[in-house]
Amino acid sequence: MAEQVSRLTLLLNAPAPTPPSQSLSQPKPMALSLSAAASSRIFASSSSSTARLSLRSSSPSLLSFSSSLKSLAFSPRSSYFSRYQRSAVNVSNSGGFSTVASPKCAASDPDQLKSAREDIKELLKSKFCHPILVRLGWHDAGTYNKNIEEWPQRGGANGSLRFEVELKHAANAGLVNALNLIQTVKDKYSGVTYADLFQLASATAIEEAGGPKIPMKYGRVDVSGPSECPEEGRLPAAGPPSPAEHLREVFYRMGLNDKEIVALSGAHTLGRSRPERSGWGKPETKYTKDGPGAPGGQSWTVQWLKFDNSYFKDIKAKRDEDLLVLPTDAVLFEDPSFMVYAEKYAEDQETFFKDYAEAHAKLSNLGAKFDPPEGIVLDDGPTQAAP
Repeated sequence: MAEQVSRLTLLLNAPAPTPPSQSLSQPKPMALSLSAAASSRIFASSSSSTARLSLRSSSPSLLSFSSSLKSLAFSPRSSYFSRYQRSAVNVSNSGGFSTVASPKCAASDPDQLKSAREDIKELLKSKFCHPILVRLGWHDAGTYNKNIEEWPQRGGANGSLRFEVELKHAANAGLVNALNLIQTVKDKYSGVTYADLFQLASATAIEEAGGPKIPMKYGRVDVSGPSECPEEGRLPAAGPPSPAEHLREVFYRMGLNDKEIVALSGAHTLGRSRPERSGWGKPETKYTKDGPGAPGGQSWTVQWLKFDNSYFKDIKAKRDEDLLVLPTDAVLFEDPSFMVYAEKYAEDQETFFKDYAEAHAKLSNLGAKFDPPEGIVLDDGPTQAAP
């Protein structure tokens, strides 16, 4: 009996057997070769302040490594991690990653979009480039064809205008200057797509010129190469043989209606036409010979850097030969359907602003592929997903 008690005492006091993965021998120097399970636990731990690092080791090297990873994951300057919405991660039986909720990568970083908008405002103040930035956004989006379902073959706001093959389209003459201006912003904010940047610049230019607030959303995905550019001929011409028919052919293909055609035409209240680029307009007028910006060209309105309803008033009045009226402008007061809206906008700027803001936002979304799919809305508070 005494012998049995003694053996039982020894058994109870004996140390528990140690599994190979938790060996208590002296830790080996870290070369660091982490298993899939270990690395997944590190990344899973970055989702909140209550997360715990799942690796247990007395190795100072490992603790230092995991600390660096946590610091990187929470760093607001990390262009990789800050663009992902983190989620819990499990390890599959095969040793790879399987997600409970798949990590979602936004095409553009919301914070960088906000900062880029402020830089665009400064660019507008120094370069007076409101009209050409509006045109940049329009021409990237205006290639959309509603009859083509596949992206990017359908065209639209996808950043394709940055490629030389599309810049050389006749309708895009001079837009290389806009691209050169906006490239300085793109170089600073690599987390913003070209497609978003073009539309951000266009909407900001309207707003900074005194126009309405555009209900924009962001998250547009860029095309990857010039082979994905649309063919030439999708944008409207200035002087077609049948202006009303031409406008409808182009804008109906985009899915826009007569009211939106007239409202969007009102953006000609900004800017000038240069004959060396478009073949239309005078080399200079009393309104453009001294700038601001590069002098020359012929404007549609007297104050061609101010967004208002002067475009409709001046076309209707027809009293100033120094102001430009293209065939596609004049037809707005000649076609019975167009005239209903043109007359209204000439009399009521508030209605024009409301209709223009809605039409501009619709145009800027044409053909775009959004990531996240619901888009991103920027405001003065925290960044929100679009409704």
